[in-house]
Amino acid sequence: MFDYKFRQGSTKCKLASGLEPARMSLMKNNLFSDPGFQDNDPDHQPNDKASAAEPSAEKSRQIPLADRMRPTTLAEVVGQEDLLGPNGPLGILLKGDTLPSLLLWGPPGCGKTTLARLVAQHTRARFLEYSAVSVGSKEIKAVMAESAKLKLATGQGTILFLDEIHRFNKAQQDTLLPWVERGDVTLIGATTENPSFEVISALISRTRLFVLQPLAPDHVKQLLRRALVDPRGLNVEGLDLAEDALDMLSEICEGDARAALGLLESVAAAYTAQLAEETDPGVPVPLTAQKIGTIIQSRAARYDKGGEEHFNIISALHKSVRNSDAQASLYWLGRMLESGEDPLYIARRLVRFASEDVGLADPQALPQTLAARDAIHFIGMPEGALALSQAVIYLALSPKSNALYKGYKLVQKEVAKGYNPGVPMHIRNAPTRLMKGLGYGKGYQYAHDKNEGIAEMTCLPESLQERIFYQPGQRGFEAELERRIQQIKQWHQRRRQGSDESKGETK
Repeated sequence: MFDYKFRQGSTKCKLASGLEPARMSLMKNNLFSDPGFQDNDPDHQPNDKASAAEPSAEKSRQIPLADRMRPTTLAEVVGQEDLLGPNGPLGILLKGDTLPSLLLWGPPGCGKTTLARLVAQHTRARFLEYSAVSVGSKEIKAVMAESAKLKLATGQGTILFLDEIHRFNKAQQDTLLPWVERGDVTLIGATTENPSFEVISALISRTRLFVLQPLAPDHVKQLLRRALVDPRGLNVEGLDLAEDALDMLSEICEGDARAALGLLESVAAAYTAQLAEETDPGVPVPLTAQKIGTIIQSRAARYDKGGEEHFNIISALHKSVRNSDAQASLYWLGRMLESGEDPLYIARRLVRFASEDVGLADPQALPQTLAARDAIHFIGMPEGALALSQAVIYLALSPKSNALYKGYKLVQKEVAKGYNPGVPMHIRNAPTRLMKGLGYGKGYQYAHDKNEGIAEMTCLPESLQERIFYQPGQRGFEAELERRIQQIKQWHQRRRQGSDESKGETK
């Protein structure tokens, strides 16, 4: 059986089954050196001797501010009211001791790790925390096997928190399934990526998915104010942040509490260094947004070229251009470029847009996008951003038509039916005497030899004679194309009518 005695910063274990030293070292390093580690078994609480070895105040200051200010109770959690409120789904679950396996999906700094730790406090289960970045499936299997033995022997469950679960590949995620399905462990997975793409469907079906939102600026400001006065916080004498400085910090972090507290810590360090250099500091002057701006300079926007935000923003750009919103189109383009997106990727998407959403309503749309692509090749970035801006604005203000897109889709559908009639004999190529003898090209009429530049022959297979694939719209140049199509159609009707009358007179 198991006899665990744990305390923060060290590990004392006796395992009758004999847990190998390498794995014990891993558990010690990954689990118990973390000041946020939670072990909820009453038998595992530190003894008096261990309690006397609390880290000094100076040593605790070496821990990042964001980690020091991590909430210790659910009451301290800011934001996520839809989940944790009295009628929230997670709040309802926490009223009981039984906790299902969970999947927490949200952007960085929204509280996934904190929430997992606090949720575990509401149960009598053992809580183990790992990151998929630094642990493999072999170690996780060993921990889950020991957890299953512990549950069988003592009835105590284990909550396994796996941060960055999307870092596990499909095979690694598969190893979690039997243990989760049997209830040997309760899994809490955390991810910043869309589970639809990064977590296997079998694991999603065995967990409850909760979506965490970025913190609102007011929530971030509340956390910043707490860090200024809380004993765990900064405790920098004379540090005073003006209201516009708090507003700036709470907005620039884009809902990421960790980033906001990190920026606050940097500002405090710079302020302290500045005071140390002053011979006559006098009365401290509140830090304003302008002063903070000179300290933090600029912060890169939240963007992941391979993740969901990448696709969200390119979708926003495409839909804004389609809706003829020039202001939004330029904004989303800038969001991508300033975040480091490949400008040629954007150029390729604009070329596609020119044909899909503008088409022949403005035949110059496609040359505009190709010119922007060439400009990127020729002058590069950042100068090439203006060429892309020109193309985006041109597309946004062009008349729109998806007639080409719809027409080609109809052709694809027709071809996919499987029955594709042969090419009519009169429009087949006849480069050899044999092919001419077989009737290839017989009856072909050269359109340039006709006064109207149109021949009377048909070019579709007989079974498709009445099919219409391309139907121009009424906007832009396509209105002119529709007029031409009707003229050609009427010309054919007159020729057929004249041919029928000639046949009647001959009879």
